Amino acid sequence: MHIVDRRLNPRGKSLENRQRFLRRAKSAVQQAVKRSLQNRNIRDVLDGGEISLPIDGMTEPSFRRGEGGISDQVLPGNRAFVEGDIIPRPPGRGGGKPKEAGEGDGEDSFRFVLTREEFLDVFLDDLELPDLAKRRLSETEEFSPARAGFSVSGSPSNIAVARTSRLAMMRRIALKRPRTEEIEALKREIEEADDEERKAALEAELKSLNEKSKRIPYIDPLDVRYRRFEDEPKPVAKAVMFCLMDVSGSMSEHMKDLAKRFYLLLYLFLSQRYKKVEIVFIRHTDRAEEVDEETFFYGPATGGTLVSSALACMRQIIAARFDPAEWNIYAAQASDGDNSYSDGSTTGQLLQHEILPLCQYFAYIEVDEESGDSSVSRSPLWALYDSIRAAALPLSMRKVCRKNEIFPVFHDLFQKRDGEKVAP
Repeated sequence: MHIVDRRLNPRGKSLENRQRFLRRAKSAVQQAVKRSLQNRNIRDVLDGGEISLPIDGMTEPSFRRGEGGISDQVLPGNRAFVEGDIIPRPPGRGGGKPKEAGEGDGEDSFRFVLTREEFLDVFLDDLELPDLAKRRLSETEEFSPARAGFSVSGSPSNIAVARTSRLAMMRRIALKRPRTEEIEALKREIEEADDEERKAALEAELKSLNEKSKRIPYIDPLDVRYRRFEDEPKPVAKAVMFCLMDVSGSMSEHMKDLAKRFYLLLYLFLSQRYKKVEIVFIRHTDRAEEVDEETFFYGPATGGTLVSSALACMRQIIAARFDPAEWNIYAAQASDGDNSYSDGSTTGQLLQHEILPLCQYFAYIEVDEESGDSSVSRSPLWALYDSIRAAALPLSMRKVCRKNEIFPVFHDLFQKRDGEKVAP
């Protein structure tokens, strides 16, 4: 027996069958979203759009009669297989890949269009800031409406129809208000009465019932009840994310593109998932400056390299605006690993003794040319940070050479871990 929902999705709507499909094909959709992020431009990286899924496994679910236990089957005509052999997949089941001529029938990929909201939901499904709210909750409170019973006054849009109807019925029963059926039956009895005295008595009774009905209304203002809401305070854990990016002359356009892709994912993740997270953009050459979002992503800059200038700028901003006792402090730094030789000790001192003790989490992303061998090369900054990481401080490090590595690295750094520490 097959149960198929053939209702069409209206334009701009999401019916239950669409959501059911997304839940059923969740893992496949997530993989398709990751693949689609690799070759998009920075400005439209999360704009939704069409994704392709392998057609295998996209069939509609069906019910069949269950069969318990272990059963043996004998297939007639078998001369090639014995018990325990694995039967290969028949030709023409290419998992969505087109076949060449003579290789059997191919199958097209299943194409599915995601809205921007659905795309973001899939992208953000299993991401979070690690160790959020371990520090003291701030005194700032967020208020949200919560149900608090009923009241006798309020907005007409908040009328509690069920409660009002119940109170009105209780009042009518208690005051013995005549029912409509009783009045109609009395009217029919008057029409059928032949005796004038009997008819006069019935008319007097009808008049009394009508007057009583007018005195006892069907709905009285005393019956009306409104749903009441009260603002319920909720403590808010405040958090700030510092985005530090090297824009010096040693950063090629490819490296800057990799760094911007990472920060764009981070910015969208924070702005969509959290309402109380401040984002501070700092870019540096041989000097650092706090900039706005537009300048950070698209403003040109070049010069020498002093990594300590960005860390010093971050330290000054924390001291001026973000009390570590009240704020969860996070940082993400992107660089090509190049730094002035004389600045190494200053950078190490700032990071190890002044920045990391204040941070819940510090992520370092080192970008390299696409032809670079990230497994062998060790830049001066990477070697310095690697020695600091050995001190069990909240520092994680990753290297990126190609665009298709951005999402896996980002996902690895910010995925949910159910209380476990982020792997360095």
